[in-house]
Amino acid sequence: MGKILIRGAKVLGGEPQDVLVDGEVIEAVGTGLSAEGAEVVEADGKVLLPGLVDLHTHLREPGREDSETVLTGTRAAASGGFTAVFAMANTFPVADTAGVVEQVYRLGREHGYCDVQPIGAVTVGLEGRQLAELGAMHESAAGVTVFSDDGKCVDDAVIMRRALEYVKAFGGVVAQHAQEPRLTEGAQMNEGVVSAELGLGGWPAVAEESIIARDVLLAEHVGSRVHICHLSTAGSVEIVRWAKSRGIDVTAEVTPHHLLLTDELVRTYNPVYKVNPPLRTERDVLALREALADGTIDIVATDHAPHPHEDKDCEWAAAAMGMVGLETALSVVQQTMVETGLLDWAGVADRMSARPAAIGGATGHGRPVSAGEPANLTLVDTAYRGAVDPAGFASRSRNTPYEGRELPGRVTHTWLRGKATLVDGKLA
Repeated sequence: MGKILIRGAKVLGGEPQDVLVDGEVIEAVGTGLSAEGAEVVEADGKVLLPGLVDLHTHLREPGREDSETVLTGTRAAASGGFTAVFAMANTFPVADTAGVVEQVYRLGREHGYCDVQPIGAVTVGLEGRQLAELGAMHESAAGVTVFSDDGKCVDDAVIMRRALEYVKAFGGVVAQHAQEPRLTEGAQMNEGVVSAELGLGGWPAVAEESIIARDVLLAEHVGSRVHICHLSTAGSVEIVRWAKSRGIDVTAEVTPHHLLLTDELVRTYNPVYKVNPPLRTERDVLALREALADGTIDIVATDHAPHPHEDKDCEWAAAAMGMVGLETALSVVQQTMVETGLLDWAGVADRMSARPAAIGGATGHGRPVSAGEPANLTLVDTAYRGAVDPAGFASRSRNTPYEGRELPGRVTHTWLRGKATLVDGKLA
């Protein structure tokens, strides 16, 4: 790799500057930079961010390659401005052994569109009865530090306590899918006015909130780290805020779709809006935005959940839960957080790069855009507005809730350690 001069970019949304990349690192940041023989990228006032990091991605491989593969998922990630993703463990077979996490890790390295860090299962087979090989996965080539049964809740308090105690020994973190299963049996959507009018089984907020309350207390008792996946209710925000005020080591994430969409969309009975946790109310959406702005919620994570056409194009009750999100995440955050004045671009870089990298231990990611740092970078045309067309997605699946919706912003370039993975909106 040679030199690249990114000219006239608004670093973190500030005044236009030049960024000179030499090989895998940033050589200089300033004005009027020149480099003989360098490839020049005219940024023309586009916003330059550190490469985005997603702590919650479903790549589906091994086992569900009809939905996504590591290759297609990482190509989607690069298209969305991500340079690192954390791959959830609910594959077939489940990533509950050193062998499976090493397979996913190797596939990520071979394809090279972004770094892939596997997340290990907390329990064997995601069944919630016996701890998986946490130590072996951590000591493997994949170096797993984040563990989750996402898709299912670790609902047994004893198992959850043991997991927290185990990962504490090597500074790991348990990422909890907060869903009390007994309270959500037969649930189809958020419990509230809309579910009552539609006659669909309600998914109460307390099913999420009760698990979060239990787990932050367990984390305090053990002195370990807990991370809350896809937090979705105003009540959950208050519990996390209270836990942080006590000094409990808890972090939390929110998805882009929970920052924008509400349960009113379920009136269409379009299964594209069926997701776990469900879309909530406008009150919840506003509370989530405020919590992300004030730092109660630490990060944005996509919960990119691809499904083949036949699993979503069916009646509501039979449809799979989940939405793809890697290629639209930054646009949704621009609309809900930046254009509302709740975050500036430096805040976006913090919530979508620096903090998720820190929580997951993604070495070399989430670093400042400054000399000597790895050249993991994303260039965004923030003035762009256009309708979402899933036909152009790099993901193998098309189950987006934004089809035809106008969203702002478009990632034009992504660099992974100085290597272009996206150029002028096209995969390299």
